Order: sequence, then structure tokens, then C-alpha cells
Amino acid sequence: MFKTKMIPLAGAIAFAFAGAASAQEEVVRIGHVGPISGAIAHLGKDNENGARMAIDELNAKGVTIGGKKVKFELLAEDDGADPKQGTAAAQKLVDAKVHGVIGHLNSGTTIPASKIYHDAGIPQISPSATNPKYTQQGFKSAFRVVANDGQLGGTLGRYAADQLKAKKVAVIDDRTAYGQGVAQEFMKGAKAKGVDIVAQQYTNDKATDFNAILTAIKAKQPDVVFFGGMDAVAGPMLRQMKALGINAKFMGGDGICTEALAKLAGDALGDNQVVCAEAGGVQEAQKKGMEDFRANFKKKFNADVQIYAPYVYDAVMVMATAMQKANSSDPKKYLPELAKINYQGVTGNIAFDNKGDIKEGTLTLYTYKGGKREQLAVVK
Repeated sequence: MFKTKMIPLAGAIAFAFAGAASAQEEVVRIGHVGPISGAIAHLGKDNENGARMAIDELNAKGVTIGGKKVKFELLAEDDGADPKQGTAAAQKLVDAKVHGVIGHLNSGTTIPASKIYHDAGIPQISPSATNPKYTQQGFKSAFRVVANDGQLGGTLGRYAADQLKAKKVAVIDDRTAYGQGVAQEFMKGAKAKGVDIVAQQYTNDKATDFNAILTAIKAKQPDVVFFGGMDAVAGPMLRQMKALGINAKFMGGDGICTEALAKLAGDALGDNQVVCAEAGGVQEAQKKGMEDFRANFKKKFNADVQIYAPYVYDAVMVMATAMQKANSSDPKKYLPELAKINYQGVTGNIAFDNKGDIKEGTLTLYTYKGGKREQLAVVK
């Protein structure tokens, strides 16, 4: 009789302890937004997987904040690279009372969404939006972990003149916040070096036929064609350039600088024909860490890193570190720690200036050989 009564009693005690432990565990919700549908879904999924990798590692470590064990949860939303869908996704995360947001991928979705997060007092770190306007709005909640278009486009413009010896350049942009921004900065950099902009054409981020604008450009005989836009458009554009016999070098920003470009362009991608820049860069000292990250990412997701997954991973880790330093996941309490963070990540050292831009942002220049992306240089 005594033994049979002890069994439920022991169970009740164990349950009570489990309940107490559960009560001590805090759930911290991190939002992530990127295009998981549409033409650049491969880039959005790459970013989301970077966030998932960080969340899983944090939970495996058993992080504590303010003396409480924390369980991180990822709330992932799809913005389809569309500004309206992006603001709807942002409001959904605000309504879900997330503690912070990583995203969005595109400048065109990041900029309008940033006001929603700012008004709600929720910190936002973009891992890939490069338009300078994002951090020029005066929002103390907005940060980015990559260089902006002023650095990226300007560097490419100077490279066209100094290294490619270009005299005449044609420029195409897709009319998005990102495409226009990087094209404008490229032109500034190129003009400052005496390069002649012989043509300026426009398309959109869903276009597939470029024959009219490319025919007009061909007549100008440019040394370089610069495209402000994403790889899903750049690939078909390269195919049509080849069909029209345009032998110019092809340049672009981080939007085209992906592993997927080779597949999208097919046999139209000649060796050393493309020069592009990633709005981030790993110095020699970080190479081993980045190689390990890529290997672990491949093992976990059975997919290669496209471009910005490591920056998303670092952004999540930076946000979690700020919470730990503040002993709180309350946005109002950890935001000051985020603003003054100094974090050594996979992608390098992360610290922000008073606008929320990364200090001493680096760029990596790439070309393609044999259908593979090949590094040219890491520059500041």
C-alpha cells in the first residue's frame, strides 16, 4: 500500500519540478523576412537557412538571459521581394510581438518595412539591403551588417576604369530601390574616373525580354554593360547579349554575384566576362571560419551557400549577444547594447556607426571561370 501511494506522489513531484523549470524558460521570438517565393526565392531561402542555423545553435548551447534559460523561436515570413507584401509581413511580425527582426533581403522591401519596426520599437538588422536610404531615415532601430551601395557601386565604377580600362559604359537598372541605387553609385564612381556613360536603359525585376534595350546599347559599342538588379534577370540578359553578339564585360552588384548566376546564364557566361561585388568580405584571418560555416551549412541543408546566409547567421548571433549583454530580451533594454556591439562573427568584426551602418565594411570582387565564382580581391 505504501509503495503504490509513493509512485503517483513521485510523479507529481517530478511534474512540479518540470513545471517550475518550464516557467523559468523564456521564449524569444526572432522574425526573419525574405523572398521565399518568386524569381529570387533561392536567395530568400539561403537567408532563411542562415537564420535557422543560428537559432538551432543558440538553442543547442542553452543560452541564458537575465538568469533564465532561453528558447529561441524563428518566425519566418515571405515578402516575395514585393514592397507591399513586405510591409504586410512586417506588420504580422509586430502583431506576433517578436523581440527582433533579421531582414529583409531587398532594399525595396527593407526600407518601407523599417518604419513599421521603428514605430513598434523593434530592432531590425538587415543582412543584405544595401541602399543607403535604409540607414539615412534616422531610425535608431535599423542596422545592417554589410557595406552599402555607396561603397559597392563606387568601387565597381572605379574598377571598371582602373582595371578593365573601360572608356564607354552602358547602364541598365531594374527600377527597384536596390537596382537604381547601385547603378547610380556605379555611375558616380565611373564618371569620377572619366568614363563616358554612353547609354542608360531601364527594365523591371520580372522582365525576361531585353532585346530592345540591348539592341540600342549594342549600337553604342560599350566596353562594359553594368546591370543594377538581381541574378534572376541578369542570367537571361547575359544569354540575350550573347545572342546579339555584344562582347562587352558585364558588371553588377551583389544581386547578381551569386552561385546561381552560372546556371541562370548557362553557356552565355564566358570566363572572366563578369565582374561583380559582394557587399561584405572575409579577410585572410576569417577564411577558415567561413570554410567551416559553408561545410556545416551544406551538411545541414544539403545546399551550397548562395551569398548572404553567413551574414544572416551573424546578424542573429549579434542580436542574441546584445540581449545577453543587456540581461534582457526586451527591445527597449537590449537596443542600446546592440548599437554599441563589438562582435567577432563568421564574416568578420561587426560594429555599427551612429547611423546603423557597419563600420569598415568590406567588399569582395568576383569573376566567373568554368562556371564557378572566383574571388578577385577583398577591398575596403
